[in-house]
Amino acid sequence: MKLSSLSPPRGPASASASTSLSARRTDIDGLRALAILLVVVYHVWLGRVSGGVDVFLMVSAFFLTGSFVGRMQEARPLQLGSFWLRRFRRLLPAAAITIVGILGVALVAYPQTEWPRVWREAWSSLFYVENWTLAFAEVDYYARASQIPSPFQHFWSLSVQGQVFVLWPVIIGAVWFVLRRRRHLIVPALFATFGAVFLVSLAFSILETARSQDFAYFDTRTRLWEFAAGSLVALALPYLRVPARGAAVLGWTGVLGIVFCGLVIDVQGGFPGYLALWPVVCAGLVIVAGRERPPGGPAAFLASRPLRYVSRDAYALYLVHWPVLVTWMVLSDRSDPGVLAGLGIVGVSFVLARLLSGLVERPIREATALDRSRRLGVGVLAIAVLVVAVPLGAWQLTIAQRTNAVVAGESRGYPGAAQIDSPIDLSGVELPLIPDPTALDAEWVYLGQECSGDLVPVEAPLDGTCTQTARAAEPDTRRVLVMGDSHAQQLMAPLRASAEGESWELIALLRGGCSLAIGALSPSTSDAACDEWRAAALDYALRLQPDAVYLVVTRASPTSPEVLVEGIEDIASVLLDNGIQIIAVRDNPRFDFDMYACVVDSNASCDVAEVGFDEGVALHTFAEREGITAVDFRPWMCPDSICSGAIGNIAVYIDDNHLSDAYGRTLAPMLQSMMAAGGVLPSGRD
Repeated sequence: MKLSSLSPPRGPASASASTSLSARRTDIDGLRALAILLVVVYHVWLGRVSGGVDVFLMVSAFFLTGSFVGRMQEARPLQLGSFWLRRFRRLLPAAAITIVGILGVALVAYPQTEWPRVWREAWSSLFYVENWTLAFAEVDYYARASQIPSPFQHFWSLSVQGQVFVLWPVIIGAVWFVLRRRRHLIVPALFATFGAVFLVSLAFSILETARSQDFAYFDTRTRLWEFAAGSLVALALPYLRVPARGAAVLGWTGVLGIVFCGLVIDVQGGFPGYLALWPVVCAGLVIVAGRERPPGGPAAFLASRPLRYVSRDAYALYLVHWPVLVTWMVLSDRSDPGVLAGLGIVGVSFVLARLLSGLVERPIREATALDRSRRLGVGVLAIAVLVVAVPLGAWQLTIAQRTNAVVAGESRGYPGAAQIDSPIDLSGVELPLIPDPTALDAEWVYLGQECSGDLVPVEAPLDGTCTQTARAAEPDTRRVLVMGDSHAQQLMAPLRASAEGESWELIALLRGGCSLAIGALSPSTSDAACDEWRAAALDYALRLQPDAVYLVVTRASPTSPEVLVEGIEDIASVLLDNGIQIIAVRDNPRFDFDMYACVVDSNASCDVAEVGFDEGVALHTFAEREGITAVDFRPWMCPDSICSGAIGNIAVYIDDNHLSDAYGRTLAPMLQSMMAAGGVLPSGRD
């Protein structure tokens, strides 16, 4: 967020606007400084979100709009291209140096499992789309869970602000272009335009926050009204008069409201929505009340030397404080710094902010040569991008080459599940564990293409959840239908590997968090949405009439006994009554810690005693009915009832509860033996 270089508008034409738009508002500089201090204090010691960012957003639009209105009232050219060049020339270099610093620390100190997220979010932060990356990650069931926050998470607000720095001048320029010959209508038209943006965006923000707050928090559209509020205050301020005593009361009310916002309401869990009106309105009160600097008001406090000192480096402090805090969490393996460690984090942040501001941000901002030469300004932006892109791209390329070399290497060193029945001596084999820590996203099992032809579901709840192997849509093809959640997806790995050498094809209906069970609760979506999907999936199976359906029929738990999934007997009866065979698969173990991270990053033992079935429950009992074949991979996941994180030099899991595709493929021979014993899809090899 650009804090220290957002200059207030200067030199408006009208006398009524002169006081509010031409003079330097040191109280607003102090307001921004107070907001950044609150952000730091709340992050470090309270573990909460303060609402200070909302103040930044509102104030940035206040200055931006006031500056452009001053230009239009003086009949000066808007020069949008020059504005964008100056603005991002001031923003990007300091951000680029911060990004490079985070990358260097991540390379040395962060777990390798965090590197893909660091890479992805570094690119997003560089190009001002980090808010969208975080938004979609929040609603992505398959996004890898992490014990530590992202060191780039605070770039979400910088991204939103950067997007508005592009959008707002376009809106203002469009209004100016339409009314350039009727200048007296420009301010009323802008007021109407930003008023409409305020109302529409606020309404949308309230609705989306209620529906999906995790996504709404980072959504640019839910934040536009906060910027619009700043613009409306800038447009109305020259015409507002508040008595001195009332202004003092309003000013202190705004300051205290901003200070205590994060303590009184749940900013992180309830914003933006209508709750974000609190800090935005409070900021507006401070701006309006300080117009005439009334005696007894907060202007003197906000313009005090300590806050002026913070204001000087406010943008840099915002950039560096969060990665310093997150890096401390990584190194200490703690989430609560306490008083002394917190003081150290704040102290380091201030030192780094002073260096970043003094060596990068301020020299570039104040370089008159860059103002005179557009070519030099563009060059600064290009260098800032390259400063990040070159080392980041080289790092990713190096790791990709390493991963490809391992995959193409000697396969005998990776027996996987075969090591249980036919162990080989791996003591002298110096090969890295697979999959690589940076390649876990590629471990999700996928059949290759979306469903096509007659396989495309007609049921609306199944949209986007159907995949198939290449020839599954061809007529007279033997088919196996896989249905269920992400566990069915990962336990499909040996089935997919088996199908590659057989004359049958696969179709998969998969939705993360929605197991094929009646009345089961969903950890990731609404229960109603899951219920609709399950019913539609069963209808699809009955319409398709596959040769067999591949189902995970049990539910494991890290600590509780394993049980049959809810209502699976009824589902089995429906399928069997329609002549469809069932391949009943036992769930894989689940753990209360990240098994992959334990194997890769820990020197401690990661072995866990197997949690067995609940009393009176057994897979073979469920499979006694004709037409059901039991498939239990536990002997090759938990040999001798001990579940291991790595077997045969391959990681068995990619997190705390999902099988890796690499290990799952090595279970194909075991699956083929169990299917052969059950008489399911006899071999059709040529």
